Amino acid sequence: MIKKTYEKYVLPKMLDCCCSTKPINYQRNKIVPKASGTILEVGIGSGLNMPFYQKSEIKKVYGLDPSEELCDMAKKTAQNLEINIDFLINGAEEIKLKSDTIDTVLITYTMCSIPNINEALREIKRVMKADAKFIFCEHGIAPDKNIIKWQNRINPLWSKLFGGCNINKDIPEILNTNGFKIESLDQMYLPSTPKIVGYNYWGQATI
Repeated sequence: MIKKTYEKYVLPKMLDCCCSTKPINYQRNKIVPKASGTILEVGIGSGLNMPFYQKSEIKKVYGLDPSEELCDMAKKTAQNLEINIDFLINGAEEIKLKSDTIDTVLITYTMCSIPNINEALREIKRVMKADAKFIFCEHGIAPDKNIIKWQNRINPLWSKLFGGCNINKDIPEILNTNGFKIESLDQMYLPSTPKIVGYNYWGQATI
Protein backbone atom coordinates (compact mmCIF):
# COMPACT_ATOMS: atom_id res chain seq x y z
CA MET A 1 0.00 0.00 0.00
CA ILE A 2 2.79 2.41 0.92
CA LYS A 3 4.68 1.54 -2.27
CA LYS A 4 1.61 2.16 -4.44
CA THR A 5 0.93 5.48 -2.72
CA TYR A 6 4.56 6.53 -3.23
CA GLU A 7 4.52 5.55 -6.93
CA LYS A 8 1.20 7.25 -7.58
CA TYR A 9 1.49 10.50 -5.64
CA VAL A 10 5.13 11.15 -4.71
CA LEU A 11 7.32 9.67 -7.45
CA PRO A 12 5.75 11.50 -10.46
CA LYS A 13 6.23 14.91 -8.86
CA MET A 14 9.74 14.03 -7.70
CA LEU A 15 10.74 12.88 -11.20
CA ASP A 16 9.26 16.02 -12.73
CA CYS A 17 11.30 18.15 -10.35
CA CYS A 18 14.58 16.24 -10.73
CA CYS A 19 14.34 16.15 -14.53
CA SER A 20 13.60 19.84 -15.00
CA THR A 21 16.79 21.40 -13.65
CA LYS A 22 18.49 24.14 -15.67
CA PRO A 23 21.40 21.92 -16.86
CA ILE A 24 19.02 19.17 -17.98
CA ASN A 25 16.76 21.62 -19.81
CA TYR A 26 19.84 23.00 -21.52
CA GLN A 27 20.52 19.46 -22.75
CA ARG A 28 16.95 19.05 -23.96
CA ASN A 29 17.26 22.21 -26.00
CA LYS A 30 20.27 20.72 -27.81
CA ILE A 31 18.43 17.73 -29.22
CA VAL A 32 14.63 18.04 -29.06
CA PRO A 33 14.40 20.65 -31.86
CA LYS A 34 15.94 18.04 -34.21
CA ALA A 35 12.82 15.86 -33.98
CA SER A 36 10.65 16.03 -37.09
CA GLY A 37 7.94 14.26 -39.03
CA THR A 38 6.03 11.54 -37.21
CA ILE A 39 7.66 11.40 -33.79
CA LEU A 40 7.64 8.77 -31.09
CA GLU A 41 8.78 10.16 -27.76
CA VAL A 42 9.73 7.22 -25.57
CA GLY A 43 9.32 8.07 -21.89
CA ILE A 44 7.41 11.30 -22.41
CA GLY A 45 6.99 11.56 -18.65
CA SER A 46 5.43 14.83 -17.52
CA GLY A 47 6.11 16.49 -20.88
CA LEU A 48 9.35 18.28 -20.14
CA ASN A 49 10.55 18.05 -23.76
CA MET A 50 7.45 19.69 -25.21
CA PRO A 51 8.55 23.34 -24.91
CA PHE A 52 11.56 22.55 -27.11
CA TYR A 53 9.68 21.00 -30.05
CA GLN A 54 9.77 22.84 -33.36
CA LYS A 55 6.04 22.78 -34.12
CA SER A 56 6.56 23.60 -37.79
CA GLU A 57 8.59 20.40 -38.21
CA ILE A 58 6.03 18.10 -36.59
CA LYS A 59 3.56 15.96 -38.47
CA LYS A 60 2.44 13.76 -35.59
CA VAL A 61 3.61 13.00 -32.03
CA TYR A 62 3.08 9.81 -30.07
CA GLY A 63 3.97 10.00 -26.38
CA LEU A 64 4.82 6.68 -24.75
CA ASP A 65 5.05 6.18 -21.00
CA PRO A 66 3.91 3.47 -18.56
CA SER A 67 2.91 6.00 -15.89
CA GLU A 68 -0.67 7.18 -16.13
CA GLU A 69 0.06 9.88 -13.55
CA LEU A 70 2.95 11.34 -15.56
CA CYS A 71 0.90 11.18 -18.77
CA ASP A 72 -1.88 13.17 -17.08
CA MET A 73 0.70 15.85 -16.26
CA ALA A 74 1.97 15.75 -19.85
CA LYS A 75 -1.53 16.15 -21.27
CA LYS A 76 -1.93 19.44 -19.44
CA THR A 77 1.40 20.67 -20.80
CA ALA A 78 0.41 19.62 -24.33
CA GLN A 79 -2.85 21.55 -24.05
CA ASN A 80 -1.09 24.67 -22.80
CA LEU A 81 1.45 24.49 -25.65
CA GLU A 82 -1.21 23.51 -28.21
CA ILE A 83 0.64 20.37 -29.28
CA ASN A 84 -1.52 17.46 -30.41
CA ILE A 85 -0.13 14.27 -28.88
CA ASP A 86 -1.51 10.74 -28.87
CA PHE A 87 -0.56 9.17 -25.55
CA LEU A 88 0.31 5.49 -25.33
CA ILE A 89 0.24 4.42 -21.68
CA ASN A 90 2.47 1.40 -21.92
CA GLY A 91 6.03 0.21 -21.52
CA ALA A 92 8.51 0.47 -24.39
CA GLU A 93 8.80 -3.31 -24.55
CA GLU A 94 5.47 -3.36 -26.40
CA ILE A 95 4.73 -0.35 -28.60
CA LYS A 96 1.21 -0.35 -29.99
CA LEU A 97 2.10 1.17 -33.35
CA LYS A 98 2.48 -0.32 -36.81
CA SER A 99 5.93 -1.20 -38.11
CA ASP A 100 7.88 1.31 -40.24
CA THR A 101 5.78 4.33 -39.27
CA ILE A 102 8.10 6.60 -37.25
CA ASP A 103 10.42 9.28 -38.67
CA THR A 104 12.03 10.28 -35.37
CA VAL A 105 12.39 8.50 -32.06
CA LEU A 106 13.13 10.90 -29.22
CA ILE A 107 14.31 9.46 -25.91
CA THR A 108 15.64 11.51 -23.00
CA TYR A 109 16.56 10.32 -19.50
CA THR A 110 14.55 7.14 -20.02
CA MET A 111 16.83 4.28 -21.07
CA CYS A 112 18.05 4.17 -17.48
CA SER A 113 14.66 3.01 -16.21
CA ILE A 114 13.31 0.64 -18.88
CA PRO A 115 13.15 -2.83 -17.26
CA ASN A 116 14.09 -4.75 -20.42
CA ILE A 117 16.08 -2.31 -22.52
CA ASN A 118 17.08 -4.85 -25.20
CA GLU A 119 13.47 -5.84 -25.83
CA ALA A 120 12.43 -2.18 -25.87
CA LEU A 121 15.07 -1.25 -28.43
CA ARG A 122 13.94 -4.12 -30.66
CA GLU A 123 10.42 -2.69 -30.53
CA ILE A 124 11.70 0.81 -31.23
CA LYS A 125 13.60 -0.45 -34.27
CA ARG A 126 10.45 -2.20 -35.48
CA VAL A 127 8.39 1.00 -35.60
CA MET A 128 11.18 3.11 -37.14
CA LYS A 129 11.27 3.72 -40.87
CA ALA A 130 14.44 2.60 -42.63
CA ASP A 131 15.72 6.19 -42.77
CA ALA A 132 14.42 7.23 -39.35
CA LYS A 133 16.59 8.97 -36.78
CA PHE A 134 17.00 8.02 -33.13
CA ILE A 135 17.74 11.10 -31.01
CA PHE A 136 18.87 10.53 -27.45
CA CYS A 137 20.10 12.25 -24.32
CA GLU A 138 20.77 10.05 -21.31
CA HIS A 139 22.74 9.96 -18.10
CA GLY A 140 24.92 6.93 -17.50
CA ILE A 141 28.21 5.38 -16.49
CA ALA A 142 30.96 7.90 -15.80
CA PRO A 143 34.50 7.67 -17.25
CA ASP A 144 36.22 7.94 -13.87
CA LYS A 145 36.87 4.79 -11.84
CA ASN A 146 36.16 6.43 -8.51
CA ILE A 147 32.80 7.78 -9.71
CA ILE A 148 31.92 4.39 -11.22
CA LYS A 149 32.63 2.78 -7.84
CA TRP A 150 30.13 5.08 -6.15
CA GLN A 151 27.59 4.69 -8.95
CA ASN A 152 27.66 0.92 -8.49
CA ARG A 153 27.39 1.22 -4.72
CA ILE A 154 24.48 3.64 -4.73
CA ASN A 155 22.58 2.24 -7.72
CA PRO A 156 20.50 -0.43 -5.89
CA LEU A 157 19.02 2.12 -3.48
CA TRP A 158 18.76 4.83 -6.14
CA SER A 159 16.79 2.49 -8.39
CA LYS A 160 14.26 1.76 -5.66
CA LEU A 161 13.74 5.43 -4.84
CA PHE A 162 13.56 6.73 -8.41
CA GLY A 163 11.23 4.36 -10.23
CA GLY A 164 13.79 1.88 -11.53
CA CYS A 165 16.30 4.48 -12.70
CA ASN A 166 19.83 3.07 -13.00
CA ILE A 167 22.76 5.50 -12.85
CA ASN A 168 25.44 3.16 -14.22
CA LYS A 169 24.22 2.24 -17.72
CA ASP A 170 26.74 2.30 -20.59
CA ILE A 171 24.53 4.08 -23.12
CA PRO A 172 26.78 3.85 -26.23
CA GLU A 173 27.44 0.17 -25.56
CA ILE A 174 23.71 -0.54 -25.19
CA LEU A 175 22.93 1.15 -28.50
CA ASN A 176 25.79 -0.54 -30.35
CA THR A 177 24.89 -3.96 -28.97
CA ASN A 178 21.31 -3.55 -30.16
CA GLY A 179 22.26 -2.71 -33.73
CA PHE A 180 22.05 1.08 -33.72
CA LYS A 181 24.60 3.05 -35.71
CA ILE A 182 25.69 6.08 -33.71
CA GLU A 183 26.25 8.96 -36.10
CA SER A 184 27.04 11.62 -33.51
CA LEU A 185 27.89 11.37 -29.83
CA ASP A 186 28.83 13.95 -27.22
CA GLN A 187 29.43 13.36 -23.53
CA MET A 188 30.30 15.32 -20.42
CA TYR A 189 29.52 15.92 -16.76
CA LEU A 190 26.62 18.35 -16.42
CA PRO A 191 27.48 21.48 -14.42
CA SER A 192 25.87 21.94 -10.99
CA THR A 193 24.94 18.26 -10.93
CA PRO A 194 26.30 15.47 -8.68
CA LYS A 195 28.79 13.47 -10.72
CA ILE A 196 27.20 10.11 -9.90
CA VAL A 197 24.08 11.15 -11.84
CA GLY A 198 25.50 13.91 -14.01
CA TYR A 199 27.47 12.20 -16.76
CA ASN A 200 25.49 12.74 -19.98
CA TYR A 201 25.56 11.10 -23.39
CA TRP A 202 23.67 12.70 -26.25
CA GLY A 203 23.55 12.35 -29.99
CA GLN A 204 21.84 10.72 -32.94
CA ALA A 205 21.72 7.20 -34.32
CA THR A 206 20.14 5.26 -37.16
CA ILE A 207 19.28 1.61 -37.78
